[in-house]
Amino acid sequence: MASTEGLVPITREYLARYYDKYPFIPLPDDVSRLSSELRGMSEDLLMQLPAASGEEMLLLEIESPSPHKIDENLWKNREHLEEILYLLDSSHWPRLLQEQSTPEDIETANVLGELQVKLLNTLKTLESFQSKNADNIFNTVMSYMPQDFRGSLIRQQRERSERSRQTEVDALTSSGGSICERYALLWRQQMERRRQLAQLGSAAGVYKTLVKYLVGVPQVLLDFIKQINDDQGPMEEQRQRYGPSLYSLTRMVLSIRLFFHLSWGRFETKKLERQTLAILERAVNVYTAEFERFLKFIGEVFANSPFFISAEDAGAADLRKKDDYREAIIPAGNTFEVLLTVESVNSYIAWDFSLVQGKMTGDIGFRMEYMNPSGEITLILPYRRYESSQGNFCACMTGCYKLIWDNTYSTFFRKSMRYKVDCIPPVTDIPPSTAGAA
Repeated sequence: MASTEGLVPITREYLARYYDKYPFIPLPDDVSRLSSELRGMSEDLLMQLPAASGEEMLLLEIESPSPHKIDENLWKNREHLEEILYLLDSSHWPRLLQEQSTPEDIETANVLGELQVKLLNTLKTLESFQSKNADNIFNTVMSYMPQDFRGSLIRQQRERSERSRQTEVDALTSSGGSICERYALLWRQQMERRRQLAQLGSAAGVYKTLVKYLVGVPQVLLDFIKQINDDQGPMEEQRQRYGPSLYSLTRMVLSIRLFFHLSWGRFETKKLERQTLAILERAVNVYTAEFERFLKFIGEVFANSPFFISAEDAGAADLRKKDDYREAIIPAGNTFEVLLTVESVNSYIAWDFSLVQGKMTGDIGFRMEYMNPSGEITLILPYRRYESSQGNFCACMTGCYKLIWDNTYSTFFRKSMRYKVDCIPPVTDIPPSTAGAA
């Protein structure tokens, strides 16, 4: 049994410092560019034939926010991968493509076969990651439990629960349940695992029978496992730090799935052209490479992330200098503006913002304007949509600069944003004589 003497659960402030040592190299621009191209191709297909009922559900999902939780996003990626692989199985190809009556169809079939292999390998990597991560978390918790019958009872309870869950999945599959229905069940089971972990911390629910035996279990452990998955608990730092990249990959694989789904339904009137296949190949290559890179990275972060720290470390983190970030909620159909007055030429306007994922959806428009004394407006930074952005601009004119976040394109979803802006005056070199006098 590992000792927790003198330890307290990790805090969000501590994790902020810890994650500074693990910066994730940003996704390439290809992720957002190819996702946009796929969406454009899907829109072209919808111009030919309006969405059917099953397609409307996919369109609604692609317009909705990505899930907030890291693990929920991983499950969604897994579901989308399976749905794509279902479509790429030759038995589910459009009839004309199955016949392969032309050289173009044969070429298309070969490309689809290669894409199927790459996506299947990524799915296996994800499944392996999830299994290892679940075992690591449970085993880490159990390492702090007394190594006697109490730990054995908890392990036996977990094994029985997992067997029962697998039986549920098998029954649904054998009765003809869809991939979507199976993953809805799998996510409900994941949420049940969370509840059981919390019940272990409070000795409630299925663990009620263990209450009288929990003497000797470190209280710090029980406190920790009750709050490990709280929406605003320590793991929120992880979600805000690494979530945006994962959310982009979730939307990318959904864009791939949507295009295949729409294309198969309209194949008789519009076959896959060579240029379209090239974009699909590039999208799948980028997605599989970047998603597997993310899994490798986040796996290392998970493996090394502490559960407990000393009270001194926790206190030092709590005393860390607070930043001056602010939060703004931007309703659907609205903009949010910050005005900065620049008094000196060569001052720098700096900004840093990111959406608070999970509260609302995906990205936000951003641009910057300059307004001269007569009220004329000049566009300084052109409009572009971001999940997050850091940057600066050297002002060559004094006056009023307006930073504008634009949510007018959204019909339903407000955006919650964490931001910081500043005007940094130019640095003036100290004359040699003055420096010497100092």
